[in-house]
Amino acid sequence: MEPKPKSKDQMMEKAYELGVKYEKECTGCAQTVVAAIFEALGIWNEDVFKAASGLANGLGLTGEGSCAALLGASMVISYLFGREHKDFEEIYKPMKSYGLVKKLLNQYLREYGGESKSCRCSDVQRGLMGITWDLWSMNEMNDSFKTQMVDNCSKIVGNIAKLTVKLLLENGYVPE
Repeated sequence: MEPKPKSKDQMMEKAYELGVKYEKECTGCAQTVVAAIFEALGIWNEDVFKAASGLANGLGLTGEGSCAALLGASMVISYLFGREHKDFEEIYKPMKSYGLVKKLLNQYLREYGGESKSCRCSDVQRGLMGITWDLWSMNEMNDSFKTQMVDNCSKIVGNIAKLTVKLLLENGYVPE
């Protein structure tokens, strides 16, 4: 007899737990959120996972781009609901992925955007922790690991993974 499928709540909780765990142990917020979501849903795509590697800390460890957990989660949404090459000229084809990413962004901004309503990595760090780090400086990278950065970013990754699983399941994704 086949085991019962996991409930939505169990998949969401697994995504949260894996997101926190992977960000603390492996770092690289875009990849850790992709891995957490994929594993919670029981799927995997090495190309999507690998493509997320340069996005950490708001693009290339700079803090200058969007939160990489948000970017990685958006990649998973697009992977599952995005436009395929055969439909490239159909401009309305990706509307579902656009809509789900917009929902994810709106929730993110409510929770982490602060007064500036920003999803820029360094703005979120400054808003949550009162500081941002230059992760290309070994001293500052080491300092970031000694402070609350890992705990805060791990919780963000976990929460974004959980929310993304919820959005996917509530909007038509059916795990095999």
